[in-house]
Amino acid sequence: MTKGRLEAFCDGVMAVIITIMVLEMKVPHGASLEAIAPVLPVFLTYILSFVFVGIYWSNHHHMFHAVHHVDGAVLWANLHLLFWLSLVPFVTGWMGENHFQPLPVLAYGVVLLGAALAYDLVVRSLLRVHDRDSVIARAYRRDVKGNASVAIYVGSVLVAWFVPWLACLGYVAVALIWIVPDRRFERLLKENAEATHV
Repeated sequence: MTKGRLEAFCDGVMAVIITIMVLEMKVPHGASLEAIAPVLPVFLTYILSFVFVGIYWSNHHHMFHAVHHVDGAVLWANLHLLFWLSLVPFVTGWMGENHFQPLPVLAYGVVLLGAALAYDLVVRSLLRVHDRDSVIARAYRRDVKGNASVAIYVGSVLVAWFVPWLACLGYVAVALIWIVPDRRFERLLKENAEATHV
């Protein structure tokens, strides 16, 4: 089974998610700085969510450069990832509109944790259909950033009810960890290309 349709579908869904988020933002009522204050939490939450969706798109794109084929399990694992990402506009709006209250902050973290675990499931399903010496298998031998992200999400969700601002700092920390694209695939693909030309 080829990967082209899966990639195209993911690109489309992620574009729709970003579009929904920006359409949910309301224009301030007035042209003064005071008019911006009520919508500032919504805007900050939108920026964070935009970065997260961008990170998933970028890493998904890099990973699929190393993918040769997919099967039904990969398709369902990928749909599972898109399910969690499709909830991002909802929790983004909820957290922003309620100015980072505990329950919306906790829900935001649960969605981010669900997306991270779903991404790991996509990776595992891809590893199952590729050789042990494939680029994707070599890239994921050590996934320090992925494991650290899940740990930070779990910690953030656990403290969200009591100290929401600390949970938000955890979410920002994960975004900062991933803001630099994952270079593993680029490096390994380049090494493979050089080896075939020798």
